[in-house]
Amino acid sequence: MNYQQPSQLQAVILDWAGTVVDFGSFAPTQIFVEAFAEFGVQVSLAEARGPMGMGKWDHIRTLCDIPEIAERYRAKFGRTPTDDDVTAIYERFMPLQIEKIAEHSALIPGALDVIAQLREEGLKIGTCSGYPAVVMSKVVELAERNGYKPDHVVATDEVPNGRPHPAQSLANVIALGISDVAACVKVDDTWPGILEGRSAGMWTVALTCSGNALGLTYDEYKALPQEKLEQERARIAAMFEGARPHYLIDTIAELPAVIADINARLARGEMPQNS
Repeated sequence: MNYQQPSQLQAVILDWAGTVVDFGSFAPTQIFVEAFAEFGVQVSLAEARGPMGMGKWDHIRTLCDIPEIAERYRAKFGRTPTDDDVTAIYERFMPLQIEKIAEHSALIPGALDVIAQLREEGLKIGTCSGYPAVVMSKVVELAERNGYKPDHVVATDEVPNGRPHPAQSLANVIALGISDVAACVKVDDTWPGILEGRSAGMWTVALTCSGNALGLTYDEYKALPQEKLEQERARIAAMFEGARPHYLIDTIAELPAVIADINARLARGEMPQNS
């Protein structure tokens, strides 16, 4: 039996915050700031956004490894943060996150229409997130109230390794019964999420304006002067460059055109691993 390349997409693997819900990805970032503050350590919103897309414990560990933050911690406690200190911050982060997740649960404009269109085209909808399962259950519940229910959900602590490893995307492939990773597209607003898709052998779409990289509300994004918006797009594209996304778009609202283009490329025999 000979290998046959897929001729069209079978599934879209979507991130959550900054991709389908929570325009600007405020829910996770603001809580990092608050969790560190409860230990008397200042972390700015910009610093908190840096490792976004990782699992939350790894995110906190990465923040604690930033020399400036490590020095603030040392000034407060007389030592740089250990893994036990990271766990203590994480354990404070978790209830704060669950408590406040509803404040940033609104669907991103256009998301429901796009997902409905993708389903009409026969695509399955998988999802994954840097959130652990206990937070994801709340996120999924709130999204369902707003009309969004994907076919599968994988939390970061449901696999051996979270992003940028490919495990979450591949868990979706298995659960959804997809025949080839090249028939999948991973959509995310963070570089770890794009690396996840790349490492899984999928097509990848990076969102430049709805998520962590721009970090604005929808109204603030729409109010940006065109020249400033172009500058921000260029800055964010440079941030994503090392992760090598196949496509860059502002928000999920532009995804259908990308899906059509990928299907055309697959029909011509192109594969994501060669692009």
